[in-house]
Amino acid sequence: MSDSKPLVVITGASSGIGAATAKLFSKAGYPLLLLARRKEPMEALGLPNALCRAVDVLDLESFKSALEEAEAQYGKVDCLVNNAGVMLNGDPASQDVAEWQKMLDVNLRGLLNGIHLVLGDMVAREGGSIVNIGSIAGRKTFAKHAVYCGTKFAVHAITENIREEVSGKNVRLINIAPGMVETDLVNHTTDAEAKDGWWDYAKEIGGALQPETIAQSIVFAYQMPQSVCVRELLVCPTRQEP
Repeated sequence: MSDSKPLVVITGASSGIGAATAKLFSKAGYPLLLLARRKEPMEALGLPNALCRAVDVLDLESFKSALEEAEAQYGKVDCLVNNAGVMLNGDPASQDVAEWQKMLDVNLRGLLNGIHLVLGDMVAREGGSIVNIGSIAGRKTFAKHAVYCGTKFAVHAITENIREEVSGKNVRLINIAPGMVETDLVNHTTDAEAKDGWWDYAKEIGGALQPETIAQSIVFAYQMPQSVCVRELLVCPTRQEP
């Protein structure tokens, strides 16, 4: 068990925002449980006091087992960063419904699995923080983003609703809502026009944010005193218009 700082759990930790956040929390001395479907990239980060487990957030039992293993070593989860997500943009008139289902599953059911596994204990202990990665797409709509926007609007609502219900127990729910961030997320889009349009606009505004910027936002919000809840941070490139 850590003799100083409490356990931080990060989902989707194999790349992008998740990996950047893992590095920053590790640098600050926190023990980590890193979760993603791919174990090798997490291990390649070479972080001390970090358990890396190949876990799909939709698999509740393996998610639970990994948490129990980490808590046995480092103590109770003090912070869960629900970062795992997918963005598959496309024309709503022609997009494959399987892509819609994948976004609904990972972005919502995966996030809810994480909340389910840690919230009750946090309430009982009267402490802890859950950081959900939302999006500017949870605040406004964008062409070819219909279902992705729907999931992120839901993340915002879920975060705020649960925060209201558990704030009296000193538990914080924090919504970090990035604008355009340069990660592999958009590259999973199978609609070439939608993908090219995203990158073209990123170039037009001088580039998307780097994942490290969002990692800094997450760590900042978490490291505020427990009596302070940064309910939402909307973080975008300065030149991003919508």
